[in-house]
Amino acid sequence: MSLQILTDRVKNMLGSDSGLDATAKFVTDEGNVFVDGKSIPNSVSNDDLEADCIFEISIKNALKLLDGDLNAMMALMTGKLKIEGDMGVAMKIAETFGKR
Repeated sequence: MSLQILTDRVKNMLGSDSGLDATAKFVTDEGNVFVDGKSIPNSVSNDDLEADCIFEISIKNALKLLDGDLNAMMALMTGKLKIEGDMGVAMKIAETFGKR
């Protein structure tokens, strides 16, 4: 499991125009994945920038979430996922990634 795998998966899921219109950052045990859904085309990097919503999660659990092998609500309740910031953005992220 690596940061690059997670970054690539997020890029592929986001596409060039997700309609997200927000920024998000995944803070993992190996580094950050920053999603800029405000720019078109959307961009994904490993920069440590300010974001509208921040998700703290391990690489392993992030990949499980993206694969549908980990329920986001259970991850929150068990402490595997922590969310800070705009919850509306968190819901948009879940909807955007849920479509793919």
